[in-house]
Amino acid sequence: MLNLSNQRVDEALFENYPLRTLRTLKQPNNGHRLGRWMFFLLIFSIAVLFLPWQQNINGEGTVTALTPQDRPQTVQNAIPGRIERWNVREGQLVRKGDTLLVISDIKDEYFDPNLQKRLDEQLNAKEGSLQATDAKIQALDGQLAALESGLRVKLQSARNKVRQNELKVASDSADLIAVQRNYRIAVDRLERYEKGYRNGLFSLTDLETRRLKLQEDVAKVVAQENKLNVSRQELINARLDLNAIRADYQEKTAKTLSDRSSALSYRADAQGEISKLRNKITSVDVRQGLYVVRAPQSGYVVRSLKAGIGETIKEGESIVTLQPENPQIAVDLAVRAMDVPLIQRGRTVRLEFDGWPAVQFSGWPLVAVGTFGGEVAVIDAVSSTNGTYRLLVTPKPAEGDQPWPKQLRVGSRVYGWVMLDNVPIWYELWRQLNGFPPSLQQEPAEEKGVKK
Repeated sequence: MLNLSNQRVDEALFENYPLRTLRTLKQPNNGHRLGRWMFFLLIFSIAVLFLPWQQNINGEGTVTALTPQDRPQTVQNAIPGRIERWNVREGQLVRKGDTLLVISDIKDEYFDPNLQKRLDEQLNAKEGSLQATDAKIQALDGQLAALESGLRVKLQSARNKVRQNELKVASDSADLIAVQRNYRIAVDRLERYEKGYRNGLFSLTDLETRRLKLQEDVAKVVAQENKLNVSRQELINARLDLNAIRADYQEKTAKTLSDRSSALSYRADAQGEISKLRNKITSVDVRQGLYVVRAPQSGYVVRSLKAGIGETIKEGESIVTLQPENPQIAVDLAVRAMDVPLIQRGRTVRLEFDGWPAVQFSGWPLVAVGTFGGEVAVIDAVSSTNGTYRLLVTPKPAEGDQPWPKQLRVGSRVYGWVMLDNVPIWYELWRQLNGFPPSLQQEPAEEKGVKK
């Protein structure tokens, strides 16, 4: 068994041996000091957990232009052609209307150097033909008027003749009635004379005279009937002549109207041909102006998409890329779909541009260095192809912020943070650990013009 003692060795050592050097050394107290620092650190950490933290939604994007007309564009040619001369170089500043390049036509129908003169000659010929057709139409109109006038005269003459024949028939009918009455009277007288002759009152001579008179009256009746028949036949012929005049003039009028319709049709065709020729002449004038490709607006020639002299380009093919001068800069920022409901127009955004050193504390924007302020101007109503939503952020420097750099170029990379409401740090840590989205203190206000 061990013989253990209750006496401490260090105490006996200090009492029996006077170790002056050991006594002069300070006794280490690192454990107490570390404990105090750990305690203060714990208190500080707990205090930090209750500090405010501004929630934010981060995203990445590029520098762009706010309006479509300020974004990079390609210049196309309106007609196919062959490059004859370049008037610019890449990186050159051009003004609106400056010549970029000159092309020549490659369609054989426009090869004739006197094409404009030929088209003018065709137009003059067609206009002369149109004038002749108008003169023919006027002549046919005069012919129609003459036919109508002659028809009225002849119809009136024919009607008068019919009327005359009608009156003649009536007169001959009256004469026939009178002759027939005389014949009946002669018959009655002959009967009385024959009775008187048988009774001896009249002589044979008187009787024969009456018989001759009766024969004369019979001849008169037959002659009058024949005359009446002739008058009736003349009336029928007059009426037939009246109808024949109408039919003849209708035929002549129909032929004249047919000729006039043909002339009108030819005039319409001539007017159509004249319109086509005028359109062709205008198109040739415009086409000749398209041989020179001009800058649609002032900007910088970024890149030539076609090279060399003599290269053939198609209609509507891109020739050169042009970056408009002094665009209204904005930031195209992409955010996740789950964060879009938390963002409204006018929200503050902190931005970090590539090429500008920055130290960013997303939850404490006031202590960030090298970032720039902006606000949300546009939120897309539909998502992009990758499922994210696009925000357009415009400059809005906060108090004490610097304006956006003038050296920013369209297409530069940007990192952004859309600033939301303030929450304690402990809540933000708890949210991040659980993967919850940021929260708002109240429901976003409904934007004007947007219905729920």
